[in-house]
Amino acid sequence: MPSADVVLPAKMSRVAVVAPRARARDALVELARSGTVELVGNLPPPEGEAAEAFRRATRRRGAAAGDGPALLARRPDIAALERAGERRLLEGEVELGRRARLAIDHGSFSAWLGWTPTGELEGLNERLARLDAAVVELHPPAWVEPPTLLSPVKVQDPFRPLVRSYGTSPYRDVDPTLFTVVSFVVMFGMMFGDVGHGLLLVLIAALLRRSAGRRLAGMRHLWPIVLAAGLSGAFFGLLYGEAFGPTGLVPTLWLDPLDEPIRLLVAALGVGAVLLAASYVLGIVNRWRRGGMRAALLAQFGVAGLLVFVGGLVVAGGVYESWTSVVVVGGTVAAVGLVLLALGLVLDAGRGAAAVTQAVVEFVDALIRLASNLVSFTRLAAFGLMHAAIGGIVFAGASALWGGIVGSIAAALVFVGGNLVAFGLEALVTGVQALRLEYYELYSRVFTGEGHPFSPWRLPVVQKEGP
Repeated sequence: MPSADVVLPAKMSRVAVVAPRARARDALVELARSGTVELVGNLPPPEGEAAEAFRRATRRRGAAAGDGPALLARRPDIAALERAGERRLLEGEVELGRRARLAIDHGSFSAWLGWTPTGELEGLNERLARLDAAVVELHPPAWVEPPTLLSPVKVQDPFRPLVRSYGTSPYRDVDPTLFTVVSFVVMFGMMFGDVGHGLLLVLIAALLRRSAGRRLAGMRHLWPIVLAAGLSGAFFGLLYGEAFGPTGLVPTLWLDPLDEPIRLLVAALGVGAVLLAASYVLGIVNRWRRGGMRAALLAQFGVAGLLVFVGGLVVAGGVYESWTSVVVVGGTVAAVGLVLLALGLVLDAGRGAAAVTQAVVEFVDALIRLASNLVSFTRLAAFGLMHAAIGGIVFAGASALWGGIVGSIAAALVFVGGNLVAFGLEALVTGVQALRLEYYELYSRVFTGEGHPFSPWRLPVVQKEGP
C-alpha cells in the first residue's frame, strides 16, 4: 500500500449515474448492492404504495422485523410482501423509492448525482454496463467539499473512534489518526504509570476481544485502545518503579514520581512541546493543501505560530543555560513568527478601526494561547504524581495493618480494595485528561474545518424471488 494511503483520504470523484428510465430500478439496486456511491440530495419523505404497505405491516403483530432494510433483485409484488409481513423487504422498497425520486429525468433517461471513490469507477461501470447504464465522471464545483473516506489501516482503524468523536477531518486534510495513536498512548501511559494496573487493562482488553455477550458488544471494537493504553501504562510503570503502588516488585528504571516531581514536570513539558510541534506541522500541511501558501504561512496555527512557539522554546532554553547566542537565535525566530502572525491577522481583519482592534485582540489572544497550551501538558506530571501518591497511600495503609491473622486479612482487603478503587478512578480520569489534551491542545491545530464522512447507499440484495 502506498504510504500516502495511510495519512490521506481516498481520492473521490463526482459522478452522474445514468440509466434508461425503464431500468432505473435495476440501476439503483446495483448501486445498493455495490455500496460505493453516495447519492447527492436531500432525501424526500417516504410516500407511495410501498410506504403505505410498510406502515400497515409495522402496525401488524407478528410481522417479521428482520435486521434492517433489504431489496429483492427483481421488482416485487408489494401487496404480496405486505401479506407475508415482509417488513424488511418493504422497508427496502421504501428506501429505493426515496432515492428514485432524487433522479434528474431527461427524455428516456434518469440520472443521479453522487460521489464515489475514484478507484471504484471502473468496476462500477462494468457492473452498470450490463444494465445499459453508466457512470460519468464530472468536474466537481470548487465550493463543494467531497466526502471523506479514510483508507482501512489495521493499526489506525481501532483509534478512529477517538478522532470521530471530535469530528470528521475534511477531505483535503491529512488523517490525524496515526498521530492520535502515538500521542494518546504516550500521554495515557505517562499519567497511568503502574505495571500492575497496566496489565489489568491488558486483561480487560483480552476479555473485551473474546466477549460474546450483548452487554459488551458495543464496546468490543475498543479493545485495541484499551490494550495499547494498558501496555503504555505498564511501560511507564517500569520507568517509575510502580506495580500496584511502590511495592518493590519492579525496579525503578528512570525516576520515582514522588521523589523527583520537578524532573517529571520538565519531562511532561518536553513531551507536550514535541506533540504541539508535531500538531503544528500537520496543521501547516493541511492549511497548505486547503488554502495554499498564504494560509499555511500566516495562520495562527501555521508557520507563523510554529516559529513563535519554537523560538520561544529556544529562548527559554538559552536563558536557562545562560547561552546568549541561543537566546538571540530564538528571539529572531520568534520575532519573524510574530511579524507573520500580525500580518495574517491584519489581512484577515480588513480595514478600519474596528478591524485593527480585532487584529490586536486576536494577536494578544494567540500569544496567551501559545503559552497556556504548553502549560496544559503539566497535567501529564500532575496526574502521574497523583496516581503514584494514591498507590503509595494504599500500600502504606496495608503495610501498617500487616501482622497477625486479623491484621493480615485487613491488610489484604485494604490493598486489593484500594487498588481496585484507584484503578477504576485513575483509568477514567486519565482517559478523560488524555482526550482533553488531544481535543483542545492538539486537534485545534491539526483540523482546518469539519468534513463529512463518505456515506454510500448500501443495502443487501436478497437473491430470491419475491412472494
